[in-house]
Amino acid sequence: MKHTIGIDIGGTSIKYSLVEETGTPLFEDKIPSLATVSKDAVIAQIRKAIQEAIGYANSKKIKVAGIGIGTPGIIDSTQRVILGGAENIKGWEKLKLADILEKEFNLPVLLANDANAMALGETLYGAGQGCENIVFLTIGTGIGGAIIINGKLFSGYDNRGGELGHVPFIANGKQCACGSIGCFEAYASTSALINRFMEQFENVDKKQFEEEVDGELIVRLYKEGDPIAKNCMEEHCDFVGHGIGGFINIFSPELVIVGGGISEAGEFYIEKIRESAFHYAMADCAVNTKIVAAKLGNKAGYIGAASLFFK
Repeated sequence: MKHTIGIDIGGTSIKYSLVEETGTPLFEDKIPSLATVSKDAVIAQIRKAIQEAIGYANSKKIKVAGIGIGTPGIIDSTQRVILGGAENIKGWEKLKLADILEKEFNLPVLLANDANAMALGETLYGAGQGCENIVFLTIGTGIGGAIIINGKLFSGYDNRGGELGHVPFIANGKQCACGSIGCFEAYASTSALINRFMEQFENVDKKQFEEEVDGELIVRLYKEGDPIAKNCMEEHCDFVGHGIGGFINIFSPELVIVGGGISEAGEFYIEKIRESAFHYAMADCAVNTKIVAAKLGNKAGYIGAASLFFK
């Protein structure tokens, strides 16, 4: 049975694991990614993660078959070079990351876009098992997306497509981190939800929260009946559902899987998104589609990255 190291690079942390071919993590941990410092700082953290995973494998006399890495950005078709498009990591472009790490660790390395890695994890080992046509969304600081068609990732010509978070959503709309305006991400991400909540809250009450305002806080206030949180959550779910309705009309998937931290808020969140999505989608396109929450949580990225060697 194969065992590979899976790495999931995020704007805040790097999650990593030694994963066996069944999709089971044998060892897992995380460290800060240092994404706001420099690309060299991020690479140094990746090295630490790999060294620790190899150390665990050696202690158990497990042979490591390779290193799979899920990273923000657009990956070239050879799965070896990060071309760009990772707004949350400073200098993360034209980077031959696979070559750098292979020379140091003498192990094969493959790269995947982080949302694609998560989608692979969910398809092979999570909510998507048994389905071959899936749209995957991860909702967080931004919105990542992936498309599975006939059981395989679809990324467009030369691996440069699948950026579902940057589908034009509102004409002449809000500025997006990608440099365009009116993107789906600019309206439906958790960051957009937080910004909208703060705007509305400050118009009503100038007091400051003693805790950080994040998606978890807004969900809690929503459940407690706070009117501003209720209004913002309903608007957010409508935006997410509206976008999903469009993806259903284009792809008519068996499943839409919704991941990201906020998707763990509870069944009410997925249900509100379902209501919105099926309201906007064409009935004949949506007749075979189910919308479900991701199952693997924050493990999906590194399990999917590791699975690059299991295919």
